[in-house]
Amino acid sequence: MYDVVIIGGGPAGLSAALGAKKKGCSNILIIERSEKLGGILNQCIHNGFGLHTFKEELTGPEYAYRYIKMVEKEEIPFLLNTTVLSISPHSVTYINEEEGVRTIETKAIVLAMGCRERPRGALNIPGDRPSGIFSAGTAQYLTNIEGKMPGKRVVILGSGDIGLIMARRMTLEGAKVLAVVELMPYSSGLKRNIVQCLDDFSIPLLLSHTVTKIEGRKRVERITVSAVDEKRKPIPGTEITYDADTLLLSVGLLPENELSRKAGITLSPVTGGPIVDNSFQTDSDGIFACGNVLHVHDLVDYVSNEAEKAGESAALYALSDRKPSKKKIPVSVFGLARYTVPEMIDEDTKEDTTIRFRVSNVKKDGKITVRVNGEEVISKKKRIMAPGEMETLIIPKRILEKYEIIESIEVGTED
Repeated sequence: MYDVVIIGGGPAGLSAALGAKKKGCSNILIIERSEKLGGILNQCIHNGFGLHTFKEELTGPEYAYRYIKMVEKEEIPFLLNTTVLSISPHSVTYINEEEGVRTIETKAIVLAMGCRERPRGALNIPGDRPSGIFSAGTAQYLTNIEGKMPGKRVVILGSGDIGLIMARRMTLEGAKVLAVVELMPYSSGLKRNIVQCLDDFSIPLLLSHTVTKIEGRKRVERITVSAVDEKRKPIPGTEITYDADTLLLSVGLLPENELSRKAGITLSPVTGGPIVDNSFQTDSDGIFACGNVLHVHDLVDYVSNEAEKAGESAALYALSDRKPSKKKIPVSVFGLARYTVPEMIDEDTKEDTTIRFRVSNVKKDGKITVRVNGEEVISKKKRIMAPGEMETLIIPKRILEKYEIIESIEVGTED
């Protein structure tokens, strides 16, 4: 019987393990399906990681290495090349070459499986189906891990952070990035990535545009893009055709939640991740979730911070007879706020609660507001809010303690 089993050995899983260890758990197991710990960070060789956590700028592998060394120092065991087949509230079934199929018992589970890229099939791009079409993450793996160039003349669809970073990476490797094309009237990536990856290399960003045709027999030969109207429909007469041999798709990420869905855990229709309370517990007893499996983050530092708290909560659950209250206060959104994490707050919470959310559109000179039972309790001005960057606020416990009964908490934006 394990105290805590953590599914995923990326930044979230490693941080959750350390959080559980810090709270006194000695019987912890990390299960990772890849051949090494570190997750997606292993192929992210650019810098920009760790500014919040370590107060210095690191590459992805450097950031992962620091956490791997901490896990090894704490002597937390892990399984590699091991795939989890199913979970239930207090058991995990996995498979690997050495053990075959095995089911283990555990007091608590932390889901830290990360996320995956959206498939091309959902885009319905007209035209041919030649080679030369890659997801941005696949191109990143080919370039940074395999040492292979995906192409020489590149168009990137979508301005997600991986796509922006690969625009720079392709340029540095000698390719010509012809354009980054974005369907929305704003970029979905971090502002710093737009500046450092596009502006610094004079790579054009075409907002309110999309790919409308792919041509080529064996290999991509031409890519046509068009402007779109307010309903995101292509506008005739605005076509631009590029002589290109490669199309990279950076059209968003999806939390990896097949295991969660199979276990009957309730998922958010907005984030695609489990609905959790402020201890990061799902609606399945003893199962917690953190990192990109919960909602897609903009910074890995936030993943680590959130996952550590999830690990601590899982440890407290596993080691204590006292379970979290069944009474949950719902957190709803208004204005441009799309969702919050957590979506519920334990009525008996004894600490400040961190709320993270994203907005649905760019908002300048607005404010973030929190209401309890309809009464405004927090209001802070924000010069600019954008969908590509998460917003964070803290609801102090002293505010919640003022109310004998709390029926609702609302988080949103106002002019």
